[in-house]
Amino acid sequence: MVSRELTNQTEAIHEKVREGYTQIARSGGSCCASSCCGSSAPDQLATSVGYTEEELAALPEGANMGLSCGNPTAMASLWPGEVVLDLGSGGGFDVFIAGQKVGPTGRAIGVDMTPEMVSKARQNITAYRERTGLDNVEFRLGEIEHLPVGDSSVDVVISNCVINLSPTKPQVWREIARALKPGGRVAVSDLALLRPLPDAVLQMVEALVGCVAGAVLVDQTQQMAEAAGLVDIVLTPKPEYLESMAHWNDPLYRIIVQHLPAGTKPGDVITSLYVSARKPH
Repeated sequence: MVSRELTNQTEAIHEKVREGYTQIARSGGSCCASSCCGSSAPDQLATSVGYTEEELAALPEGANMGLSCGNPTAMASLWPGEVVLDLGSGGGFDVFIAGQKVGPTGRAIGVDMTPEMVSKARQNITAYRERTGLDNVEFRLGEIEHLPVGDSSVDVVISNCVINLSPTKPQVWREIARALKPGGRVAVSDLALLRPLPDAVLQMVEALVGCVAGAVLVDQTQQMAEAAGLVDIVLTPKPEYLESMAHWNDPLYRIIVQHLPAGTKPGDVITSLYVSARKPH
């Protein structure tokens, strides 16, 4: 049985994250305006992690808010007709890109726990339909620890810089395994730690919303995916993302640098991590 104290802690973290991303949704652009995560040049960030100019040009206005730390839609190698589930879909960035890849016979579903983000994404559906001629995306309000989808109902689970925000990550990985069809696959881009963060960084709300304070060590990610029953797990660090953020003098990363030991760079502690895995048949 989950203790009341743990439940309260979990909801407190959810509320901090929800408040931060509500501000991001309302700002209508880069979350740097609220000194959390992201980039003041969202398209530049997206191209640096592998999104094409054609993909970005087809997006509804405002869908790219500079919240990426990788490119899970490319890593997933999506096929026409597949059902894709995006955890923490925000303004719909990866859902709209995935929808074009799976085509008219496929479906892309986004889940987000912030009502303002879900509303923003849903408002973008009309523009997506007009630009692509497709009617194959939807957005559902829900927590990634309790996904609003049926058992064995999706072919692919993607997520872009979100799972680290969850206070109960093992539950997220169990939900991923539950939602996947037998043989279904995972393509996640997230932030992970190469070494523990200083306490000063852990206590910063900006770092929590900025996908840093909640990150766990790379080995812990492997263990959680294995414990959920997933197989063929491959972890690929992508340090170039952090190098890009440092180059643009992102405000969150400037704050983190101030709290790191002398001579330590963010990339020595934090990495963007690609996680691929599969549910056994």
